Amino acid sequence: MATTASASSEEPDYDKPRRNKGKRRSRGDGGLHWDEKRRRWIATITIGYTPAGKRITRKGSGRTKTEAKNKLKENLRDHEDGLAVAPHNYTVADAVRDWLQYGLVNRDEDTVVKCRSLAQNHIIPELGARKLRELSADDVDRWLGRKAKSLSTDTLRQLRSILKRAINRAQARDKVKRNVVLLCEVPQGKEGRPSKSLTIDQAAAVIRAAERTAMYAYIVLSLLVGARTEELRALTWAHVDLEGRPDAEPPVPPSIRVWRSVRRGGKTKTKKSRRTLALPKRCVEALRFHRDLQAGQREKAGTAWKEHGLVFASAVGTERNANNVLRSFRTVLKKTDLDPDDWTPREMRHSFVSVLSDAGVPIEEISRLAGHKSTEVTETVYWHQIRPALLGGAEAMDEVFPEEDHEP
Repeated sequence: MATTASASSEEPDYDKPRRNKGKRRSRGDGGLHWDEKRRRWIATITIGYTPAGKRITRKGSGRTKTEAKNKLKENLRDHEDGLAVAPHNYTVADAVRDWLQYGLVNRDEDTVVKCRSLAQNHIIPELGARKLRELSADDVDRWLGRKAKSLSTDTLRQLRSILKRAINRAQARDKVKRNVVLLCEVPQGKEGRPSKSLTIDQAAAVIRAAERTAMYAYIVLSLLVGARTEELRALTWAHVDLEGRPDAEPPVPPSIRVWRSVRRGGKTKTKKSRRTLALPKRCVEALRFHRDLQAGQREKAGTAWKEHGLVFASAVGTERNANNVLRSFRTVLKKTDLDPDDWTPREMRHSFVSVLSDAGVPIEEISRLAGHKSTEVTETVYWHQIRPALLGGAEAMDEVFPEEDHEP
């Protein structure tokens, strides 16, 4: 007489199951199978088809059949409620890297570089390993709190913005249910380094240190006409007039047309930033020297030279980036009594405002020369450089920085 198999011989749920010889499930009812590689039960169900006819499925996994089925039910409830379901292994780092790759299209190169640097130095190292679906508002609050001890409030605001945008993108692509960053406020950060300006003696020392170098004209224009570093990097020779029209009535002085910047699309910071500036004689002399210097660079580079018509180009004619300019500027400062690490190129613009104010130029004229939207901007940003004023323009700068004769 045949004996039946003992019920105790059935393999446990977390082991490989016996072949099911019962009734087959109807198409679309889902399935339950053992994944030998993952050593887990996988519950699957079809919820529809794409326009191309590809099956759309939802899955749930677990160490037991019951756990897998319950997980599948949870995912189906989320689907029916219109909520996203994040992959179990999708991390904060995945979301941030995806945003860095696809979410910064048509942004300025400097913006992209800055966002990548902030993400790679502050977000990914500390939050990147966290599964996106498990990231909580408390996690973000604690992270921002730690960062507030060493970063400025503005930098904290940028970090929160990057993380928020990355999770927004993930949410729009069914990777997470909600954006917990929206529940978090930016804490008060470390007080930032206050901006400052060079005294007239310090500015003169910097100009002397820059003479006969590729940074000479750059520094002279920054200090004497107040052009932004992003505007000088985009300045072309086509927008430089070193002759003017002295015989015209009234005479037209040498000038530069600050019509472009390295921002996206070549646009200046504001509409009023697009301006034409008369050149003090010291600037004309510096630009003529720079034109001859660049001719030598072009000849030396030979076929490697890429002509873009830029005034302040690299040694091969291409656009210089902000870090390259900063390094060159600090190399010049090493020849002075100033600490190079304490100064940046943008503070030459602050110095321009300060020198004009000391020379008595009215606030309205300073605002126009600096390309500000209004005098309110000038007073707000440069309040510590503004002083009572009376005179105006390139004439004042010619008195402060008279043209000097140099031996060839």
